[in-house]
Amino acid sequence: MLEDSLTGVHWLIEYRVEVSIMKALIVYDSVYGNTEKIARAIAEVITPSNEVKVLQAGEVNPSELEPIDLLIVGSPTHAGRPTPPIQDLLNKVPKFTQSINVAAFDTRSQSKFARVFGNAARRIASNLERKGGVLIMSPEGFLVTGTKGPLKEGELERAAAWAKGILESKK
Repeated sequence: MLEDSLTGVHWLIEYRVEVSIMKALIVYDSVYGNTEKIARAIAEVITPSNEVKVLQAGEVNPSELEPIDLLIVGSPTHAGRPTPPIQDLLNKVPKFTQSINVAAFDTRSQSKFARVFGNAARRIASNLERKGGVLIMSPEGFLVTGTKGPLKEGELERAAAWAKGILESKK
């Protein structure tokens, strides 16, 4: 009888390890609110089974990045680059001392100008990889209909699907 209850305890310990909670941080900058909407849509998908913080770039202390499992960074694309607050944060982030999974996204228009200069998501992802981050999902761009937005129809749903892909890559 004691042996049976010990087997049950052993199973319970293994089960708890199997369903450990991932700590995620989603950092964004948003000029007109579009990138924040995408960040929050991503967080809604990740939150039910994980611990998630969503912060603007200026609210992040780079020293807080180490005890997390997943870092997602998003920015509007301005002249092919992330906004200055995101660039400033990325410049302050030290090389990771432990393996941190990373992903990057941006909001962008479909203008010819945007296609010529590139996008913020790839630059963010490259920066995080150079610091030792493990890119677990291709950088993604979400479209706005004009300089100030709004988001193109269906982009919040695409953001949710992208976030589901992130979760599936963690399994």
